Amino acid sequence: MHRRDFLTLLGAAASARAAARSETPELVLTNGQFWGGAQAVAIANGRFVAVGSNDDIRGMATASTRKIDLGGKTVVPGFIDSHCHVASSGVRHLREIDADLRSLSAIKEAVRARAATTPKGEWILGFKYDDTKTSEGRGHTTFVNSLALQKADVNEKTPDPAGGQIARDANGRITGELRENAVGRVVREGRGYSRSDRREGVQIITKMLAKAGVTSATDAAGSPEDLLAYQDAYENGELSTRVYCHIAYRGLDRMIAAGVRSGMGNEWIRTGAVKLVADGSISERTARLSKPYSGRSNDFGITVTPEDELYTQARKAHLAGWQIGTHANGDVAIDTVMRVYERLQKESPRKDPRFRLEHCTLVNDNLLARMKALNAIPAPFWSYVYYHGEKMREYGAERLDWMFAMRSFLDYGIRVAPGSDYPPGPFEPMMALQSCVTRTDIKGTVWGARQKISVKEFIEAATLNGAYATFEERIKGRIEPGLLADLVVLGRDPMKEDAGTLVSIPVERTMVGGVWMWEL
Repeated sequence: MHRRDFLTLLGAAASARAAARSETPELVLTNGQFWGGAQAVAIANGRFVAVGSNDDIRGMATASTRKIDLGGKTVVPGFIDSHCHVASSGVRHLREIDADLRSLSAIKEAVRARAATTPKGEWILGFKYDDTKTSEGRGHTTFVNSLALQKADVNEKTPDPAGGQIARDANGRITGELRENAVGRVVREGRGYSRSDRREGVQIITKMLAKAGVTSATDAAGSPEDLLAYQDAYENGELSTRVYCHIAYRGLDRMIAAGVRSGMGNEWIRTGAVKLVADGSISERTARLSKPYSGRSNDFGITVTPEDELYTQARKAHLAGWQIGTHANGDVAIDTVMRVYERLQKESPRKDPRFRLEHCTLVNDNLLARMKALNAIPAPFWSYVYYHGEKMREYGAERLDWMFAMRSFLDYGIRVAPGSDYPPGPFEPMMALQSCVTRTDIKGTVWGARQKISVKEFIEAATLNGAYATFEERIKGRIEPGLLADLVVLGRDPMKEDAGTLVSIPVERTMVGGVWMWEL
């Protein structure tokens, strides 16, 4: 696929299915336990040609057909991560310190080691730092040193920016901790990635995703430069997963001027929704809540974008034909976003806008009913309960019954499409499966038991619903003739596994478009 093809729309699914039936299989996979009940599949030109019994599929093979016996292994559709920071994570793996370490001393040592090989005056950046994962248990969001603050002209007299906080100690002195919109003021100038950096980063991160069983991912806050990086990686044969690339609002005007909108692209790279931001985060404890955080009587979180400004941004995107995905964690923020979406549909109705609520963490019955009425799509964290259990106590048991509310979404008939939010949350689908099925963290503590779902429900949400969230339910998300041949071979059957060991099921193979992108 050449760059000029990027703006072509996908063909009709019915035509694809008809073409598939007439093709000679290039590959047949037999003796498997395929999701949906089949034993075998035939594949040609990146799509499933036929799905059925071993005898039926073997009978379709010719002398040139490759044949693989799966030895009775379980095969599920490729997992779709509906909210993951793909391109930005990739380039950070390439150029920054991975600060997912368990002590401040270890982090300092990593910084010292990088400093020894970094020219004087250049930035040293890190990511994946998590205060609650360190033995000291202090500090979070983003920390910078005094020189970084000096370069950004930030001092004790600097006011908090709108939608952000510059942390201060009891004496009013700035600590170097930056929250939400305060981060960009200091750190952004330090990230000067080249086009080749971005391409190589995409190669790295999509390989990581494929290894975990993720065959498609929504880049939750991409840019025009990220779209170019995906194209560069694709044209060099380096793209291992499909990408639906949201565009952060700051890039919207450039995209509109170029005539680009949601849905344009091919089966590997498509332009996604415009990404807006309503409030803070769950892992950083800055989500905007109606009741204060446990033990912090005056802390209700951060509103990043006021409602009137959010409406103005959303209206521009809506009228230009874009899907909208808004980051909204707390119940106050979700309520605000729903009012904006409801107003847009009342003033300028569209047949199928598929409004998205990125994260959509803390809900209630009123919000759920409104989401269902509007056919809005929540994209909640899929591994947070398991991985971030130590943070859950700050929300309290009552709230946890309404957070990451997979059970409630499904009971209301809402097409929930979960995702990792990597790097804040791990992207491994097997960890996500255990998190959603057990609602138990890594130490065995249960958080919000009423939101448990079944293995089947999770897999369908992370495949069928993931495809629906990107308007691609007619081409992927199932193992059926005519659909894209995206699948994952698992080492054990999750339907027969003890719920407490789901995370340990190995991904043995990952196929995207009929090609093995990962093999154990």
